[in-house]
Amino acid sequence: MKTFNAKAEEVERKWWIVDAADQKVGRVATHIATILRGKNKAIYTPNVDTGDFVIVINTDKMELSGTKWDDKTYYRHSRFFGSMKEMTAAQAKEKDSTFIIHEAVRGMLPTNKLSRHIIMKMKTYTGAEHPHAAQKPELLTLPTKK
Repeated sequence: MKTFNAKAEEVERKWWIVDAADQKVGRVATHIATILRGKNKAIYTPNVDTGDFVIVINTDKMELSGTKWDDKTYYRHSRFFGSMKEMTAAQAKEKDSTFIIHEAVRGMLPTNKLSRHIIMKMKTYTGAEHPHAAQKPELLTLPTKK
């Protein structure tokens, strides 16, 4: 039996839609990262982008557990002296609520050239409307913790 290696041009990509309302950020991000990488497919190859597209809606209604809204801090730096900026998760949600899920998923992807292509397949929106109806996305139901 020969080993199968997927080719990027032969991969069939689907569009998924995830409703993040009343969901924990980390639990949603793990499922999104798995789909973006293509690990849910039988043709998964680590060095080829075999993942699907994911649309995340209602990012303004996501939840963080405990006191993370005040305790979790995001940092950025422009490599100039004294330019370190920091903001809490509550400030990030107020400024741009899509930033929180974007950073959570980006942190779960590998740090290589392929991850830049993978993260561009995730589209995030604050409300329930999105401009990707022509792609006919399927609703992805996430398991709920009981």
